[in-house]
Amino acid sequence: MRVVIQRVSKASVTVAEKEISKIKTGLLILVGIEETDNIQDIKWLTKKIANLRIFNDENGVMNNSLLMVDGDAIVVSQFTLQACTKKGNRPSYIKAAKPEIAIPLYKQFIQYLENELGKKVGTGKFGADMKVELINDGPVTILIDSKKRV
Repeated sequence: MRVVIQRVSKASVTVAEKEISKIKTGLLILVGIEETDNIQDIKWLTKKIANLRIFNDENGVMNNSLLMVDGDAIVVSQFTLQACTKKGNRPSYIKAAKPEIAIPLYKQFIQYLENELGKKVGTGKFGADMKVELINDGPVTILIDSKKRV
């Protein structure tokens, strides 16, 4: 499972011209699920995300976590994070999980992150054409791959 985490001062997701999620200070989390992902990947990532110290403290040092700043989150599924670009110019998405595997894992990811944060998180709409707007604060953008934990 791959995630791109962006620290934001605000973010929103719109589907069919209707805003479905909106946050202020927090994280926009793009999630790419592959066929071999499982609950262990979800548990590790959601704990890591909730506790990642990427928010400024009173001295302007990235020393606070999403939990510490009581920030919000939006989770958006994005199969293109599993793109393989080794050959040619057309990315291959062979590693991206099919919906019957990805949807339950995506829902579990959201549930586990909500449990870690102690609050609801915003979401995109799985498989939909979404418009994602954000103001990346910093900018701070981090890529985490659960298969590269060690």
